[in-house]
Amino acid sequence: MTVPPKPTPLLEVEHLTMRFGGLIAVSEVSFTAMDREITAIIGPNGAGKTTVFNCLTGFYTPTVGRLTMHRKPPKTPLYLERLEAYRIAHKARVARTFQNIRLFSGMSVLENMIVAQHNKLMRASGFSLAGLFGLPVYRRAERAAVDLARYWLDRVNLIDVADWQAGNLPYGAQRRLEIARAMCTEPALLCLDEPAAGLNPRESAELSDLLTFIRDEHKIGVLLIEHDMSVVMTISDHVVVLEYGRKISDGTPAEVRVDPAVIRAYLGEEEEETPPEAVQRLAGGA
Repeated sequence: MTVPPKPTPLLEVEHLTMRFGGLIAVSEVSFTAMDREITAIIGPNGAGKTTVFNCLTGFYTPTVGRLTMHRKPPKTPLYLERLEAYRIAHKARVARTFQNIRLFSGMSVLENMIVAQHNKLMRASGFSLAGLFGLPVYRRAERAAVDLARYWLDRVNLIDVADWQAGNLPYGAQRRLEIARAMCTEPALLCLDEPAAGLNPRESAELSDLLTFIRDEHKIGVLLIEHDMSVVMTISDHVVVLEYGRKISDGTPAEVRVDPAVIRAYLGEEEEETPPEAVQRLAGGA
């Protein structure tokens, strides 16, 4: 019997603090996201979840804190707080989606997937020369980019609409396209900001299947912000809970589900009370 490899740290967040003038949006938050696991960051609105993502992906420079990305194969760790946003995407291989869909709506579905591979194609083209002259090195890279795009479109059931304008897709399909486009960058860490927002139950179930496929088959880490507890508690290996910018719980879904501090934060219950209906709601029930 083959023993699965023991998860290793992929991202370590230490004492992350983000201040905007006198407002402290995130305060002393620490957690570790493991490689080949899905880590969910949850909490009520305004808890600081998206601020954490913005610090990780270079939109904000943290006021305080260390954000360490461990690369594969073992190399010198990267400190994300020291990198520009484009280097976090390129060198640390961190990909991200957003709460609001950010597709190129006037481009085709396939073109959106190719654009995600722009840096790779530019390097292969010698920054335009090999592309202009159609040299073999560029043609091979171009074919590989199209093959990778088609692979992910097939995985998200969009291969039949590859020639459609992205803006004409149904909402749920646009959400899947964003994830597929992010995967075309071949990330080590995929950061998803509320990917289930606006999805119906069938689409949420399809999303859960897609994310577990990405984790299990492509063996990368996934960092997830999500309000849909049925998604979080079903697919996550690890859950971090924030409230008012501070971490109040950190553990497995089973541990977090019954943590009195979590139930109080979500439902306003007294700390000593953990009523069955509160636990059921956190688990995604009625």
